[in-house]
Amino acid sequence: MVAEISVEELESRLREGLPTHLVDVRQPWENELAALPGSQLLPLGELVGRADEVEAPAGALVVVYCHHGVRSLTGVAILQRAGLADVVSLEGGIDAWSLRIDADVPRY
Repeated sequence: MVAEISVEELESRLREGLPTHLVDVRQPWENELAALPGSQLLPLGELVGRADEVEAPAGALVVVYCHHGVRSLTGVAILQRAGLADVVSLEGGIDAWSLRIDADVPRY
């Protein structure tokens, strides 16, 4: 089972400065429209071959996100199979972030 984190929990982690690494598994055009600050873009279709590019600092929670939280579930599974242990999916994706945390992040 893939673990998830709510947008409220993520916002709290970021506000508190807890080690967190954001991985965006959407397409580049989606990332250009809206992205969470400091996130690393690794499109889902490329993730199997690029999982070793995840640039998470030691001890960081890796939070994978997409538009609505569906592709990120697959992204988490891929990263776990690649050996990353502390990986979760952002429940509701960037759309939930826009609705509940930061309305300045564009919805699409």
